[in-house]
Amino acid sequence: MIRFENVTKTYNKTVKALDDVSFNVKGGEIVGFIGPNGSGKTTTMKLLTGIIRADKGKIVVGGYNIREDPIKAKQSIGYIADSPDMFLRLKGIEFLQLIGDIYKVPEKDRRERIESLSEKFGLTEALSSPMMSYSHGMRQKMMVIAALLHKPPVWILDEPMIGLDPKSAFELKQLMREHTKEGNAVFFSTHVLEVAEKLCDRVIIIKNGHILYNGTLGELEKQNKNESLENIFLELTEK
Repeated sequence: MIRFENVTKTYNKTVKALDDVSFNVKGGEIVGFIGPNGSGKTTTMKLLTGIIRADKGKIVVGGYNIREDPIKAKQSIGYIADSPDMFLRLKGIEFLQLIGDIYKVPEKDRRERIESLSEKFGLTEALSSPMMSYSHGMRQKMMVIAALLHKPPVWILDEPMIGLDPKSAFELKQLMREHTKEGNAVFFSTHVLEVAEKLCDRVIIIKNGHILYNGTLGELEKQNKNESLENIFLELTEK
C-alpha cells in the first residue's frame, strides 16, 4: 500500500535528507519507523503525504502515484503530523466539520464517527471549545480523530503517541491493530522502542538518510546475539 522507490531529497542543494531510499509497506502491516533526530523520518512522512516533493524517485500510496495523482493519493491517507498546533482558533467540532467537508464524508457517517471517536478519546465535552484552550495532549487527540474521520486505508503517523495519556495511547494502538486486521496499512515513526517491539510487524531503522535495517525486531535480536533492543539500536545508529 506504500511504495517508496529510490527516493532522494536534498535541502538547500547541499543537505541530503534522504539518499536513494527504498521500502514497501503492505496491507495488513504495522511498520515502525525508527531513527535518531535528524535521520530523515519527518522528511519521509512529508514526502509520503505530498507536503514536499522528492528530487528523484517514485512514491505510491494507496495505489496512487503521489506526484501524478496527488488528490486520490492524499484521499487514501490519514496523516498525523509531528505538531498538533493547527487551526487553534476553531472550536473542536468546527475543525472536525472542516475535515469532513474536505474529504466529503457523508453527514450521517461523519456524525457517527465524530461521536464514536470523541467518546473513545475523552473529548466529547471539549468539542464546543476553541482548540487554543486545549492542552497539548487534547490537541494531539484531536489530530488523531481528524486523521481517522474519512476512514483512509493508509495511516501515516509521525510520533502519534507524544502527548497522549496512557488510556488514549492504548486506544490508538488498539485502533491501529484493528485497522491492519482489515487489510489496511499503518506506517508510524516512534522513539519508543518498547512500543515498536509490542506493536510492529516490522521496523525500518534510518540514520542520515539511509536505511540501516528493514525487518522484524525478532530477526534483529537474533542477528545481534539476543542483545537488548536498546543496545542494538545504539550500536546501529552510533556506528
